[in-house]
Amino acid sequence: MLNKVNRWLQDSIFKPLEDKKMPVMEHLVEFQVRLTRAVIVLTVIFMGTFFYADALVKWLRVPLQNMFVPRELSWEPTDLPTVPFVFLAPAEALWQNVKVAGLCAIVVAMPYLLYEIWKFVVPGLHVQERRFVGPFVCVSAVAFYAGVGFSFFFVLPFALNFLIAYGVNAGFVPQISIAQYVGFALWFLMVFGLTFEVPLALTLMAKLGWVDAPFLIQYWKWALLGSFVIAAILTPTPDPFNQTLMAGPMFLLYWVGIFGAKMFGKKTASETSPSGVPTVAMAGAGAGGSASRMAMGKSSDDEYVGVPGGRQH
Repeated sequence: MLNKVNRWLQDSIFKPLEDKKMPVMEHLVEFQVRLTRAVIVLTVIFMGTFFYADALVKWLRVPLQNMFVPRELSWEPTDLPTVPFVFLAPAEALWQNVKVAGLCAIVVAMPYLLYEIWKFVVPGLHVQERRFVGPFVCVSAVAFYAGVGFSFFFVLPFALNFLIAYGVNAGFVPQISIAQYVGFALWFLMVFGLTFEVPLALTLMAKLGWVDAPFLIQYWKWALLGSFVIAAILTPTPDPFNQTLMAGPMFLLYWVGIFGAKMFGKKTASETSPSGVPTVAMAGAGAGGSASRMAMGKSSDDEYVGVPGGRQH
């Protein structure tokens, strides 16, 4: 059975196409067709997400006044006071709904978008390139979702609680523009989704022979400094707390990338056997094998966004 599956993978996916020459116009027509399909699918999904845009925005407000408890798999309200939201322009509230619905539509449609990209570029890849580029594309999507989820459930609540509590303790009254909050939250989610791509990027560079594990280990101090520099640039606020929340996972993922580079990187001459015969390398496709509650409730008042099943205050 395994041999049949392996033979099907080789013949249907990994086996390179015949050396067929396609004129430029034929490439452009294929690109137009696949782009049109992607736009149609994305538009249909956006229509659905925009219908639930108000609910999605309320979901996005949950980390502001709640903390996720992993051992109970539930959200618990924090001690923060009620934080009212305001809009400062006539179309600000509508635009935030469009923004949230659009981003959610992209996230939902991402598997199909990656499929269309794969079908467009696969004829130009050699068999050895298909064997690791395909799985890397799939794993990168899973890693992005993992980064967004990690940020939503753990990082964003801590960051918001710290910032709001600091302002309240300083004697200020919290009153947030919906545009500022949505922009802050979406930026945090997107950055952490991209941060979780660091191990895959390092492993891919090692697979191509650009870097190796000893080289990455040698420059770990520069990676630590770079993590804080990048976090200082990408965080929406300049405070050290949020920079550390972003730089810490980034640096840890750097070491995960070193492990991936060691396991799946390109073999060097020193890793060959004494007789000169290289040791058996792990297939690049194996790099993709390791990857793989909430409804809206009524708030206790007009401003607080609660969580179903949580304590009512």
